[in-house]
Order: sequence, then C-alpha cells, then structure tokens
Amino acid sequence: MRAIPPNPFVLSLSKHCPFLSGRKKQGSPSTSSGRTVILLAAALTSTPALAHPGHIELSGFAAGLFHPVSGLDHLATMLMVGLWAGTVFHKQLIVPPLAFVAFMLAGFAFGAVGGPLPLTEILILASVIVLGAMVLFEVKLPIVAASALIALFAFAHGHAHGAEMPVDANALAFGTGFALMTVLLHAGGVGLAMLANRPAARAIGGGAAALGLVWMFAT
Repeated sequence: MRAIPPNPFVLSLSKHCPFLSGRKKQGSPSTSSGRTVILLAAALTSTPALAHPGHIELSGFAAGLFHPVSGLDHLATMLMVGLWAGTVFHKQLIVPPLAFVAFMLAGFAFGAVGGPLPLTEILILASVIVLGAMVLFEVKLPIVAASALIALFAFAHGHAHGAEMPVDANALAFGTGFALMTVLLHAGGVGLAMLANRPAARAIGGGAAALGLVWMFAT
C-alpha cells in the first residue's frame, strides 16, 4: 500500500495550535482531544474527493445508510450541526438536528421527483463553510434564525440525496437509511462537543470551514 505523505494542513495546524498536538506543557495536562482533532483533520484532508463521486454501490436501506458518509461535504455538515448544537445551544440541543432532519427529508422528496433546485452544490459547500465558522466563532443565533439557516442547508443536502438515489431504489427504504445515518452523525457531533475542550471544538469547526473553502475554489 502506498504511504500517504504528511498533509501540509495538518502539519500547520499542529505547529500553530500546540494544544492540538497533545504535547504536554510543563504544569498542564496533555490533551488527548487534541490528538483526535489531528486525526480527524488528517482523515478529511488526505483525499481530494469531494461529495459525490464513487458512492458505494448498494441498494435500498443500505444505500441510504452509507450515502451521507460516502461524501465528505455531507459528512462534515452533519457533524457540524451536532457540534454547533452541542457547543452553544445547550438548553435547545435537540432543535438544530431536528430542523436539519425534517427539511432534509423534504428536500429529498423534492429531489426524488425531479424537482429543480438551483445552486444545490454551492449551498452544500456553503453549509460546510458557514456551519464550521459558527462553531469556530461560537456564534449563538436566536434559535429560530439558526433553525432557518440549518433548514436551508438541509433542504439542499436532502435534494442531493434524492437526485442521486439509485433509479431502482425503494425511496422509503433509502430515505430511512440516510435519515438514520444523519441522526447518528448529529449525535456524533454533539458527543464531540461534550468530549472535546473548547479550543479543540473550535479548531474542528475552523478546519471544516477551511476545507469547505478549499473545496469551493477547487470545483
């Protein structure tokens, strides 16, 4: 197997953010969450693949289940929703993920029947950048405004799921699969917010925003 060279983004992140490297400073404990951030950044930046090429060839529920995790932009956005909710919306933790799932399913239905949605890819990439920035800067919008923003991005993601659904797939099974995976990814983001310290969580958001910008200018 060909060895993957060190990623310049990860090396720079480790150099300029020493709390991420997990190195122990004198008088302070090492941060294991920092190592998690580095590993996550390496995983996300070690491949140039964007969202949709090379989706796993499955069908029905299994195809829907794996569809969100076979595209890095879908994966990053869903994690950022959970991370943002867990970072700033403590008393309303469930609202952003619920808004995302509900409007994603609406977008899926619209895309599955061939409904047009201009700038779908731009909205998807913008979701990675904007939600990553929200985590990085710990922005706490009014919950209605936050839900509306998430709903817009979720509709675009759902539309992409519907448009990319295999022709012979059962829409109900496919939709159930990707909705379940979306909930799991949101839960993963919330869990990450609870486990990581604030600088590490903000760094993950900043990394996602930076990756979104790279993807946008690369396409």
